[in-house]
Amino acid sequence: MRTVCTLLLLIAMLGASAQKRDSLRRAQLDSALAARYYRTPYDTNFVSRPEGRLTLKVRMNQTGNSFHAKGTVNGVHSKADLKTSHKTTFSIAAIYRGIGVGMAVNPNKWRGVYKDYEFNLNYYSSSLSLDLSYQRSETLAGDVRRDDILSQLEADDVTMKVLNIAGYYTFNHRRFSYPAAFTQSYIQRRSQGSWLAGFSYQGGSIKTTDHLMARNPNAPETRIYVGHFGIGGGYGYNWVLGHRWLLHFSMLPTFVVYNRNSMTVNGVRRKAQHIRFNMIFNERAAIVHYFSPRYFAGATLVMNNSVIDDEAVTVNQNKWRARAFFGLRL
Repeated sequence: MRTVCTLLLLIAMLGASAQKRDSLRRAQLDSALAARYYRTPYDTNFVSRPEGRLTLKVRMNQTGNSFHAKGTVNGVHSKADLKTSHKTTFSIAAIYRGIGVGMAVNPNKWRGVYKDYEFNLNYYSSSLSLDLSYQRSETLAGDVRRDDILSQLEADDVTMKVLNIAGYYTFNHRRFSYPAAFTQSYIQRRSQGSWLAGFSYQGGSIKTTDHLMARNPNAPETRIYVGHFGIGGGYGYNWVLGHRWLLHFSMLPTFVVYNRNSMTVNGVRRKAQHIRFNMIFNERAAIVHYFSPRYFAGATLVMNNSVIDDEAVTVNQNKWRARAFFGLRL
C-alpha cells in the first residue's frame, strides 16, 4: 500500500512539473513575441502599437478587372472592351502579437457561379510595401469590333491570365505608416505624409478558347499579350482626425520603361514599340474609425490602372480591390 501511494505521489509530482514547464515555455514565448511586437521602427510620437495581444477581424472583399485593347493587323482594325465578373469573398483573421492566420470563403464558388481564380498578396512594413495579385478568369466578356462589325464575347469565350505587382519605398518611414491604414497593426497618432518611390509591373495574356470557335466558327483566333514595367515616384498621406478617424490617400505613378505588348490575329502578330511614353498608376485609399481602443472598422481600396497608348497596339487595364472590415482587440 505504501508503494502504491509513493508511485501515485511521484506521478502527481511529475505531472505538476510538466505543467509548470509548459506554462514557463508559454510565458517565455509570449514574452519574446511581446518584445518583438513592441520593438517598433517608428517615432512613437507619431506611430505606436495598439494595446492587446489578440486581434480578430471579419472582412468582405470585392475585386474586379476591366481590359481594353485595340490594334491594326493586316489592315483590319480590332478593338475590345472587356471586363470580368466581380468576385466577392468573406474572410476571418486572427492576429496574435503581429502573427496572423486567416480563412476566406466565396459563396458563388460553392454554387458553381464563379469559376475564376484569384490570388492576392499584400505586404506592408515600415519602409517597404508590396501589392501582388494574380488572376485567371474565364468570365471576361464584352464588345469586340473588327472594322464596322460588332460582336459580343460571352463568358468562356476567352481566357485571361494577368499578374499585377506594385512595390513601394517610403522615405518618411519613421513617422508615416502604411500598416496603420491597411492592416491596423499600428496606430497613426498624428497626421503625416511621405514621398514614395517604386515600380509597377503588369503582365499576362488573353486568348480565345475552343468554346468560342465552336459557338462561332468565323470568329478570329486572337491572342493579346501584355507585359510592361514602370518606375516612378509619388506621395502618400495619413490624416488623423480627432484621434478616432484615420484617412489615407496615396498615388504612385510610374513611367513605362519596357513594353512587350502584342496582338496576334489568325497567326499574324503585331508588336508594340518597346519604349513609349506610357504610364501605370497605383492608387490606394483607406478610412479607419476607432470606436474605442478595442473596436474598430473601416474600408480600403487598392487600384492599378495602365495607360499604354501605341500606334501598333494599345492596351489598358484597370484592376481594383475593395475591402470592408470590422475588428476586435482582446
